[in-house]
Amino acid sequence: MTVVSGQARSVDKMVLSVEQAEGRGARVRRSIGKSELSTLDPFLLLDHFNVKPPGGFPDHPHRGFETVTYMINGSFTHEDFKKHKGTIGPGDLQWMTAGRGVLHSEIPGPEGGEGLQLWVNLAAKDKMVPADYQELRKPSIPVAKQNGVTATVIAGECLGIKSPVKTRTPTMYLDLTLEPGAKLSQPVPSDWTAFVYIWSGKFTFGPEGDQKTNEVFYTVTFKKNGDSIFMANALEDCPSRLILIAGQPLNEPIARHGPFVMNTQEEISQAIRDYQAGENGFENAHSWQSEHTRKQSFLKH
Repeated sequence: MTVVSGQARSVDKMVLSVEQAEGRGARVRRSIGKSELSTLDPFLLLDHFNVKPPGGFPDHPHRGFETVTYMINGSFTHEDFKKHKGTIGPGDLQWMTAGRGVLHSEIPGPEGGEGLQLWVNLAAKDKMVPADYQELRKPSIPVAKQNGVTATVIAGECLGIKSPVKTRTPTMYLDLTLEPGAKLSQPVPSDWTAFVYIWSGKFTFGPEGDQKTNEVFYTVTFKKNGDSIFMANALEDCPSRLILIAGQPLNEPIARHGPFVMNTQEEISQAIRDYQAGENGFENAHSWQSEHTRKQSFLKH
């Protein structure tokens, strides 16, 4: 790990996340995964979703990476083919390791659901691990407050507080609210990829003499020329909120096809064959339907 002591990173790119259709009747603001930011190793996708019934993400498979769902408003119910089912609400987290195979659905509650879903790539050695989940309710996620900064520590460490979440790919995930006049210099290893998504308000980033300011719905990436991310609330009359995410790059080849992310095209082809045959992690996949899908099929008839 290379460390440049006490140096704030400069801004690299600033990309507006424009709303688009996704899933079945869902609307998302995609930042990572669009042409300007196709990947940010080890991150594959970041969607700010806002979904109301009957929209959602019905039965679909995954292999080779992790999905991190963080709810801001409303609720979402997750159900999978191994009888795992649960509903997460405001401030709750689900960190799902798809590993060798998951078939699941994600459907909003009656009030709809808004939040963020991040896809974190897995190293080649971890891509075929058994599927696993870490689910934390809001009271279990640590919060630190200091000098006008409120930090919800989803993964990693901030203001002396550590998250209980275990990450196979080393990852930092912070939900940060800064009051007017507040600023924060968050340590991040200088060889890690780092970016922020501005949820509300307006922020200034970067070292003195090389600062840039941007506002809500922008994703801001940073150069690897320092060991911290400096941010300051750029509004004088109200708080500003962002999500800061950083992770250790895998520096491995990426092959992807829809819901499958592996290292080679042959592994993608094998994932498709395994899913079609219902084997090697997808056992019983084709005999399973989520409660949502069964209900929709019943209503059609």
